[in-house]
Amino acid sequence: MSDVIEFERHGAIAVIRINRVEARNAFDRATAEALEAALDRFEEDADLRVSILTGAGGFFSAGQDLKAAARGDFAQTAKRGPFGIMTVPPKKPLIAAVEGPALAGGFELALSCDLIVASRTSQFGLPEVKRSLVAVGGGALRLPRRMPYHLAMEILLTGEPQTVETLARWGVVNRVCEPGAALTTAMELASLIASNGPLAIAATKEIVVRSCEENWTAAEGWSRQMTIAGPVFSSEDFREGLLAFAQKRPPVWSNR
Repeated sequence: MSDVIEFERHGAIAVIRINRVEARNAFDRATAEALEAALDRFEEDADLRVSILTGAGGFFSAGQDLKAAARGDFAQTAKRGPFGIMTVPPKKPLIAAVEGPALAGGFELALSCDLIVASRTSQFGLPEVKRSLVAVGGGALRLPRRMPYHLAMEILLTGEPQTVETLARWGVVNRVCEPGAALTTAMELASLIASNGPLAIAATKEIVVRSCEENWTAAEGWSRQMTIAGPVFSSEDFREGLLAFAQKRPPVWSNR
């Protein structure tokens, strides 16, 4: 991994850490490319079931590095899009562990994840309209799917920052913790996910994401979900899950 993106393994959990503290973990092209490489590594490793995205130095991310942008250095990759994640997030679950402000691209980075853990002192917002910009890194697309339409529109159209309590109240943030505890709390959540069947985890995320993005009708959903879930029900892990339940012991997953 590049020095600006650190990759750690903790059993079945990967921790991906943005490490540009001098720029408050803002993204230039090199950082986006390094994050894309880290996500590829996470996806390709069958032993890793869930990942946590966090920032070093008490920051999550300040978004696009504006000094780099002024030089024409934009945080964009050909494969995964803005920040090396926003267009094509990983297929396996990803948790954002947020400390400090997550504004503009920083909030869109968190919205690219499946779950968000944030400290009480963190702050979220999409202030792009205040500078005649548009939140095209997923903010305008994802936020209305994560909370009530009218409230999402208020955040997007006013550009005003929001407290973590507000976003937790509306379900955008999963867990709120004390300052400095975002990664620890995210690890606890990741451990709960990682203890489950890896094939079932991946299939569940795919059904949820595709049904939302492709706007499946109810009738389509009943048939299409089985195309994704079917292989899980014929897997060794499915049989192991039933056997472990019957024998009253923890399952031992083979990812097969």
